Amino acid sequence: MGRKVTLATCSLNQWALDFEGNMNRILKSIEIAKSQGAKYRLGPELEISGYGCADHFYESDTLLHSFQVLKKLLESPVTEDIICDVGIGIIEVGGRKQAFCAFLHLEIVAVTPELLLNFLKFFFLHYFFRKVEEFFLPRMIQEITGQETVPFGDCVLSTKDTCIGTEICAELWSSKSPHIQMSQDGVEIFTNSSASHHELRKADLRVNLIKSATTKSGGIYLYANQKGCDGDRVYYDGCAMVAINGDIVAQGVQFSVSDVEVISATLDLEDVRSYRGQVNHPYLSFKETEPKPCYRVKVNFSLSDGDDACLPVHQPVEWRYHTPEEEISLGPACWLWDYLRRSGQAGFLLPLSGGVDSASTACMVHSLCVLLCRAVEDGNSQVLEDVRRVVGDSAYCPKQPRELCSRIFTTCYMGSENSTEDTRKRAKDLASEVGSTHMNINIDLAVKGILGIFSAVTGKWPEFRVNGGSQRENLALQNVQARVRMVLAYLFAQLSLWSRGKPGGLLVLGSANVDESLTGYFTKYDCSSADINPIGGISKTDLKNFLLYCVDHFQLTSLKGILAAPPTAELEPLKDGEISQTDEADMKMTYSELSVMGRLRKISMCGPFSMFCKLIHLWRDLLSPVEVAQKVKHFFWMYSVNRHKMTTLTPAYHAESYSPDDNRFDLRPFLYNTRWSWQFRCIDNQV
Repeated sequence: MGRKVTLATCSLNQWALDFEGNMNRILKSIEIAKSQGAKYRLGPELEISGYGCADHFYESDTLLHSFQVLKKLLESPVTEDIICDVGIGIIEVGGRKQAFCAFLHLEIVAVTPELLLNFLKFFFLHYFFRKVEEFFLPRMIQEITGQETVPFGDCVLSTKDTCIGTEICAELWSSKSPHIQMSQDGVEIFTNSSASHHELRKADLRVNLIKSATTKSGGIYLYANQKGCDGDRVYYDGCAMVAINGDIVAQGVQFSVSDVEVISATLDLEDVRSYRGQVNHPYLSFKETEPKPCYRVKVNFSLSDGDDACLPVHQPVEWRYHTPEEEISLGPACWLWDYLRRSGQAGFLLPLSGGVDSASTACMVHSLCVLLCRAVEDGNSQVLEDVRRVVGDSAYCPKQPRELCSRIFTTCYMGSENSTEDTRKRAKDLASEVGSTHMNINIDLAVKGILGIFSAVTGKWPEFRVNGGSQRENLALQNVQARVRMVLAYLFAQLSLWSRGKPGGLLVLGSANVDESLTGYFTKYDCSSADINPIGGISKTDLKNFLLYCVDHFQLTSLKGILAAPPTAELEPLKDGEISQTDEADMKMTYSELSVMGRLRKISMCGPFSMFCKLIHLWRDLLSPVEVAQKVKHFFWMYSVNRHKMTTLTPAYHAESYSPDDNRFDLRPFLYNTRWSWQFRCIDNQV
């Protein structure tokens, strides 16, 4: 009697519009699934086109090329003798919808669209579709399958031995998840094809939802996910998994530089039936709440074999969660690798200031080099091929992270007369430990040259505040230094390898954390303006904890001095040889306070008054209502007066829900009445 089934799910590093590469990774995953004995293979959401196509989904080319890839998959001998569920992308049925296509041999079994609307984060609209109709296949597909139409809509697959139902991505998170109704109608295997991005401390939500779904309803749950950077600010973090009756039995990795990961599990269908019989009784319901029966599409295929009594089944495993510090070490590193190898550049350049932010970015590149050396050691031929292409040496084989770092990572300390020897030394020591090619650059000559041009035109020479200058002069002099650093960073990124007789250019890395971006505590078009910013979605508090982790995990002892130093931009003259300017004094609030306010503003959707009302209780042991009011007013003043800077933010790794990036995650104006007169008066009245 056939009762045991082997099922496979996967995480694929797909790339938006890379139809050739995406197809090859899909075929490789199917090949691996079959080698593991699987009769069913599930792939991630929109795996043919890539998830991050955005407005490309409105282009007919995207639809055409998706079906061309599907045709190749159907014709491939690799896809024989296994049911494949493939994310086809966008198809036309009364409007564009994303869907999954299940096929077996040269036959398309059914096409299932996403049922629930999800427009947050990426403005990609999915559509309600709760009926089943006949979908006319394109001619190129009809020619090889002999089918004119296939079922399209809210349907499930009924094989000879079980029943499979599909929900896509955010449908798992909905209060009306499709698996609830499907389980009540006898569906035993649920699949979820996702493109779920990484955010700090998010993985447990995903795992708990899947465990909960199968605890309540019984059944087997397969979860597939996109992984890597597919061309945007987010990193998709894998975590493919298989669960049964509330237990995880197979777990994929969350962060990896491998392009294809397939996990499979052998499970007993009778365990599902026994569990439901004892605990759930899904078939017993009051008549008035009885669910509508699922539309079943019959599939002439068995997932189980006739003689499987001795076949071992997978046992529950304990999910291994990463700490936030590990997530910061691994997620941005993998994102940086995808961006580097797919951009065609030869490495990174980082202005290294000797502070926490740029040190964190340097540690992420070091973490990347550790991952790459480990992957090559484990025999990952794709990683080795990519590394050789990046460094421009077809015979190169990385052995040590520091040595690889010296080839792909250049750091530079851009000091001025306002810089201290301490910061210069801290930058040099960290560069030596991670192995980067390091340069010391003095910017005074460039700054004086620019001021000389201004003086020649106006007859005026601005002075710092400590030398009798006005606030406007003081700020302008700081901004000149900051912007000169950006110009020099790009100059050296373009030509430093050329000056050493090596080919290629470098990607400029930015180092503005999420809290500084939120309040605009940076100069517009300074060296926070870069190609990409791996820490732009991470708070200062989390970055400090990350550096403590790096001290122990990577033995980067120079970070201790960086952590002990007060954060400073070093843009104003020294006082008796010591810094006279600190970030928190400039901002009139601490980084930890900023982090709390950022979450309240974005995640809790607080305006000035509601934020004040929450903080007087949250900070009641630390600050008086008057002090809370002052901080809230100053926060919203800084936020609104600098909001225009958000339109020019360097594309940053998205790691926090309160990211201030106005292009994707924060849909608010960039021109405000910065007095907030009505709102601030409400706060004053409450005080």
